[in-house]
Amino acid sequence: MFKREENKKLTRILYSCYTTKSREGEQFISEHIFNYQISGTLHINDGNQSHVFHEGDFHFCKRNHLVKFTRQSPENGEFRSISVRLDQQTLRDFSIEYSYDGVKKHDSEIIQSLKPDPLYKSFMDSLVPYQLKQPENEKLLSLKSREAILILLQTNPELAGTLFDFTEPCKIDLEAFMNKNFHFNVEMKRFAYLTGRSLATFKRDFEKLYQIPPSRWLQQRRLQEAYHLIKEKGKTVSDVYLEVGFEDLSHFSFAFKKKYGMAPSKI
Repeated sequence: MFKREENKKLTRILYSCYTTKSREGEQFISEHIFNYQISGTLHINDGNQSHVFHEGDFHFCKRNHLVKFTRQSPENGEFRSISVRLDQQTLRDFSIEYSYDGVKKHDSEIIQSLKPDPLYKSFMDSLVPYQLKQPENEKLLSLKSREAILILLQTNPELAGTLFDFTEPCKIDLEAFMNKNFHFNVEMKRFAYLTGRSLATFKRDFEKLYQIPPSRWLQQRRLQEAYHLIKEKGKTVSDVYLEVGFEDLSHFSFAFKKKYGMAPSKI
């Protein structure tokens, strides 16, 4: 099952544990994330490139980006990871206290692999007692968030330009963005935000560019990509409909047959 993850109430620490062999989904990363892969394998595609993280790996995810992921459990084991969410208010307060408020913006990668460091493992191990009782430990978790920031800055000083960049997405090239991100199954308001537009402006600019509403364009573009993946790449229908952004196989099959005059399995 392909699951879209857009948490309404985000916690400072997220502990993930799955016994299923494989779990797929997509997510809007609204805040910077510091992650430790305890066991299993994590595959992430950020629209630019694919990343694979194994047991013992650490990585950093930059906010305001869409990603697709696959979590794979080890044989006869569990997929386990722990993530620290670095929220904007904590980072703003930290930047003022430690005089980072004037730091120059740094254009870093969306997903960054972090070189192993003893500080990372010790810090992540210290979070385990808090993950089940987060509301009761809010003040302690706030201190832990600041500790994570200090550790990241000590081991990767260049991250300051990313951590303390508080600008929101600016108005960007709509055509380039949509051709790169059409396969992400997110609400229209999310596309609007990431292109630096209000929803109304996004729809107006979109129809001016493509002469059709964004919802219709998205379906057509996804179907075109699906046709290509099935016919030219030999992919299965069950894999393709998820990959191009459809949630439901029956809806995908109906739309595909309506456009191409045959079921996708007949291509």
